[in-house]
Amino acid sequence: MFLSIQEFVGHLHPVLVHLPIGILLVGLLLQLLSRNPANNISPSVIRIVLLCGLVSAILSSVSGYMLSLSGDYEEDLVDLHMWMGFAVVLVAFFLYVKIIRQQRDRLYSVLSVGLLLLITITGHLGGSLTHGADYLTAPLENAGTGNLVTRKPIPDIKEAKIYADVVQPLIQANCVGCHGPNRQKGKLRLDDSVWICRGGKDGLVLHPFKPEESELIKRILLPSDDEHRMPPKEKHPLKESEIAILRWWVAQGSDFSRKVKELPQPPRIASYLLALQDGNSAMAGSAALVPDSPVAAASEKDIELLRAKKVEIIPVSQGSHYLSANFINAVHFTDRDLELLLPLKKQLVWLKLGGQPVGDSGLVYIGQCQALTVLHLNNTRINDSGLLNLKNLYRLRILNLVGTSVTAKGVSSLSGLRNLQSFYLYKTGTTPGDWGSLQKSFPKTLLDSGGYSMPFNPWDTVNELKPKPVK
Repeated sequence: MFLSIQEFVGHLHPVLVHLPIGILLVGLLLQLLSRNPANNISPSVIRIVLLCGLVSAILSSVSGYMLSLSGDYEEDLVDLHMWMGFAVVLVAFFLYVKIIRQQRDRLYSVLSVGLLLLITITGHLGGSLTHGADYLTAPLENAGTGNLVTRKPIPDIKEAKIYADVVQPLIQANCVGCHGPNRQKGKLRLDDSVWICRGGKDGLVLHPFKPEESELIKRILLPSDDEHRMPPKEKHPLKESEIAILRWWVAQGSDFSRKVKELPQPPRIASYLLALQDGNSAMAGSAALVPDSPVAAASEKDIELLRAKKVEIIPVSQGSHYLSANFINAVHFTDRDLELLLPLKKQLVWLKLGGQPVGDSGLVYIGQCQALTVLHLNNTRINDSGLLNLKNLYRLRILNLVGTSVTAKGVSSLSGLRNLQSFYLYKTGTTPGDWGSLQKSFPKTLLDSGGYSMPFNPWDTVNELKPKPVK
């Protein structure tokens, strides 16, 4: 879409605004130095410098006025900045007239001092519009503590408030600089729930249960070169885990009062949330699902053998050789076919076998894929004896056994998987009486007894997360 003339001229303001500041200050400095005859500064030089400063001030004021019509800035502050800019132009004009007439009287001195003050005030107001009203004092206030937003430790993520403890710190760290009490770009404030629900100049930014219609989500998913993408490209983009949590929160109704445990969580979201339990503001859960060390590319011939069985094999991220395998559409599938995974065992990190006729003999092959960090065996035919084949999958972070016949005895055989973050055991052979012993066997793992069923494709950047009723 082409910019209108008004938008084009307005967008020139950040370029033009620095010219009058520099040129007029040079002109004032030359005037001061010219008081000493030894400096031999020609009046014509001062006159040319002030004329250039006056012209650039006029252009800057016009472009600034055009930019103000966009409505992206606080009106009162914009008005004050605009009138101060016009005052700079007016005082610079009268000072230029004095120079032409060679009238270096008391008024000349007053105009010079006044111009210096106006440039300073106007520049400060412009900085406040761009960076917030506290942009000069913020470094002093943050001295010794840095300028980082710290997330308070969460001792038990299940008991945490989803907005106050999870979502609000995320928004505070990434959004409030431009949409807070000191600056409201687009007339939008995001520093508390009331302002979030109110929206901005373009209307509501949050539509509960509809992340695809919520500007809060749509803007952070735009390409990095899109001018409407949030946060702006000059700032750090949100991590994949942060985007996923925000989208999940909106998809679940963007509630401001409920606890984490009251909302259904698919495995990936549960992993991200669990990463916050130790006060980890970096949301390291996503990084844990993909190894840091590089790996060679898998053979295309081996991949094609799986694709011939309608298995989806795709990279976990752009440019990565690590792979995910989804058997959701697999045809003519048997346990023996899982042997086809072995040539990919160094690259395979995410495996989804939910709903397939996988038995214990198939786990013999899965147990050899020791790079796995995510494994879905929900609604398969496995039982306790097959689980013994998984005890060496030390990199596993997420294990889904929902809808299988495994019991507490078989689950306990996996207690050596110390990196396990989320363990899904709904509708298994475990009983409420087993839960205490299982929690002791997995003290650092989120054990989920469920009550809902969630679709999960870990290779998707973001998913539509809607709980399915259990029949």
